[in-house]
Amino acid sequence: MRLRAVLSVVTAVIALASTVSAEAGVQPAPAPVVASQAGGFDFADPDVVATGLDVPWGLDFLPDGSALVGQRDLGTVVRIRPGRPPVPVARIPGVVAGGEGGLLGLAVSPRYRQDRWVYVCFTTASDIRITRFRLSAPQHQQVILSGLTRASFHYGGRIAFGPDGLLYAGIGDAGVPANAQDLASRNGKILRIRPNGGIPADNPFPGSPVFSYGHRNVQGLTWDPRGRLFASEFGQATWDEVNVIVRGGNYGWPVVEGPSVDPRFRAPVVVWPPAQASPSGVAFAGDTLFVAALRGTRLWAVPVSAAGQVGTPVAELVGVHGRLRTVVAARDGSLWVTTSNRDDNGTPTPLDDRVLRFTTGERQPPPAGRAGAARS
Repeated sequence: MRLRAVLSVVTAVIALASTVSAEAGVQPAPAPVVASQAGGFDFADPDVVATGLDVPWGLDFLPDGSALVGQRDLGTVVRIRPGRPPVPVARIPGVVAGGEGGLLGLAVSPRYRQDRWVYVCFTTASDIRITRFRLSAPQHQQVILSGLTRASFHYGGRIAFGPDGLLYAGIGDAGVPANAQDLASRNGKILRIRPNGGIPADNPFPGSPVFSYGHRNVQGLTWDPRGRLFASEFGQATWDEVNVIVRGGNYGWPVVEGPSVDPRFRAPVVVWPPAQASPSGVAFAGDTLFVAALRGTRLWAVPVSAAGQVGTPVAELVGVHGRLRTVVAARDGSLWVTTSNRDDNGTPTPLDDRVLRFTTGERQPPPAGRAGAARS
């Protein structure tokens, strides 16, 4: 039976369910938006694609429909597909796990058929870095970006290719809140770089990979069908957030957390108390934004109109599968979700951690800007 729970903070959410601003080039929708069967997915009976994984964190698809999954604490990548056991394909040199660190984000090149690159973000003994490799020679890593400050938490770590073919990375403040407002620091930011690590000429701060700032701990990046960038963010103690990210935007941390009317900062479009969220991965399927919640042990479904207005979130899978880390929309219209019950904060079952696949009766178009999943 589908489990649904509407936010106890609906009033706050509706107040914040503002449209994407004129800066993003859209106008308010004339009426509120409500969720419609959470994107049409059957959440009662998932396919179990893989079991026995160790903190699966990053996940992305290859052109043949199989998926690569990174295991955070082991520093390894496995290839999975329905009906077959996971196949180890790579061990990433230099990964040093600990705290919230290890092998984090993973993204398949949008030109994978031509260049064969797979990108990963991970912590070493001294920094956070992004590298790329080919499955034919995973030991030969090319460093794309390095020297990002590491600590024991607030790494961020999600990476994803945007509709512009550039690589975006959510990087946490490394436990130093002041980093988020310091444009000389790359921590507490969303970064935007070329696939080879170069700085795009149209980045908002010349010569810098910084695309937006004032972030505490971004672990989710995704684009809606119209190319707008949404990001999930862990708050400190009061509010977790979903933000619409614009070029050069300042999202307020550590000056503000959650709702804000300060004109210097961009306010979130959705907030939750941490007990209901602790949001990590995000994905669009049609006009529904799905947000995987760790502490909240649920999958949030957030309707977003064509004009950018955000409706009332609906909770699915509340407590059913434990902590949820990553959600990705596949090319075939299914939704893949990873559990994170072996990350020292959950209560694992003998089958954990798992990758679950949810389907709908109707084929959905691939989401904009997804690497691998959306393009062959």
